[in-house]
Amino acid sequence: MVVLNKIYTKTGDAGETALGNGSRVAKHSLRVTAYGTSDELNAVIGVARLNAEGIMDERLMRIQNDLFDLGADLCRPDMAKDAESEYPPLRMVDAQVARLEAEIDEMNAGLAPLRSFVLPGGSALAAHLHVCRTVARRAERLAVELSGVEEVNPAAVKYLNRLSDWFFVASRAANQNGAGDVLWVPGANR
Repeated sequence: MVVLNKIYTKTGDAGETALGNGSRVAKHSLRVTAYGTSDELNAVIGVARLNAEGIMDERLMRIQNDLFDLGADLCRPDMAKDAESEYPPLRMVDAQVARLEAEIDEMNAGLAPLRSFVLPGGSALAAHLHVCRTVARRAERLAVELSGVEEVNPAAVKYLNRLSDWFFVASRAANQNGAGDVLWVPGANR
């Protein structure tokens, strides 16, 4: 259970923050940037949800919860020590990736194949989901970069990879199952 009685602590005033294992790092460290970007993604999903309803809103809320799991995972280095810990840290699992894949397949089943790239836009929800897609891609790039220098849970990276695909397919579903997609016309303005 998380209890937040006091919001400011002043412990970060010198430009450092604590990771989930208690160690302190610079606020601009790659690990902090990676989980900070997943938090940014969570915020833009909150904006997208202003235009979502029904099952789309439910799925977006589930993803927001997953992103808190992802942040908890990324802020906790030293995966080798997980088994020794009295309180094992929260880690992303392949079942979360599999759920995204199942939802992608379900949404994609009703979409016509694309004959061109899709420009971000169409409905308000679709446009917001495209913003989510691009922030998810940035979060993925940062997690992959982090995994090149420190240990990162592979399920966390896979989740972010699938998540950007999820947002792309969801944006098409939000555009009247693709009927409202705005397609790229190569060289149209030459």
